[in-house]
Amino acid sequence: MELSKTEEQLMQHLWKLETAFMKDLLDSYTEPKPATTTIATLLKRMIGKGFVDYKTFGKSREYYPLVKKEDYFSKHVNGLIKTFFNDSASQFASFFTRKTDLTKKELEDLKAIIDKEIKNL
Repeated sequence: MELSKTEEQLMQHLWKLETAFMKDLLDSYTEPKPATTTIATLLKRMIGKGFVDYKTFGKSREYYPLVKKEDYFSKHVNGLIKTFFNDSASQFASFFTRKTDLTKKELEDLKAIIDKEIKNL
């Protein structure tokens, strides 16, 4: 299952907050803030998809993510690699390093990360 763009935006807020009541979620948005009913509908969908759950405190619900941001992001990146880069991480890395405006320092940092991962194998 995937999240819609608006669900993904809400999930970003929830990941940042870790747990949140409706008021916390609304407060985390910049103006113009979405309607409470919009957030409630999105949360209901996200609960149905297995991305969010909640604890009840009286009449209030405290929402929390069931999926880690890193796991969600990893699945998307792997899907991009499979769909657009013939399931080749090197084609993706080549595209990423050539088509983004990375500085020399950022490229050196990436190289250090890759070198470290190679060393750990």
